[in-house]
Amino acid sequence: MNIKILGTGCPKCKLLEEHVRNAVESAGIPATVEKVTNINEIISYGIMATPGLVINGKVVSTGKVLSKEEIVSKIMNAKLEEENEEEKQR
Repeated sequence: MNIKILGTGCPKCKLLEEHVRNAVESAGIPATVEKVTNINEIISYGIMATPGLVINGKVVSTGKVLSKEEIVSKIMNAKLEEENEEEKQR
C-alpha cells in the first residue's frame, strides 16, 4: 500500500502525517508513507486545499486533518479494494 500526504509543510500537514503514521502502525498493514511537498506534484492530484491524503493513487481527503480512526478506516477500505482487485485478476 502506498500512502502520500500532500502538503507544503504547514502545521496541519505535519499533524496529518503524524496521524497517518500512527494509523498505519495501528492497522498493522504494510505501507509506504511518503510526504509530498513539491507544489507541482500536489497540483497534479487536482486538490485545491492541503493537506491532502492519497492512498494507492486515489485522493481520499483534502483540506482537513483526519483523526487516526478516520485514517485507519480509509486504509482498511483501500485494503479491501486491493483484495477485490486481486480476486478479479485470478
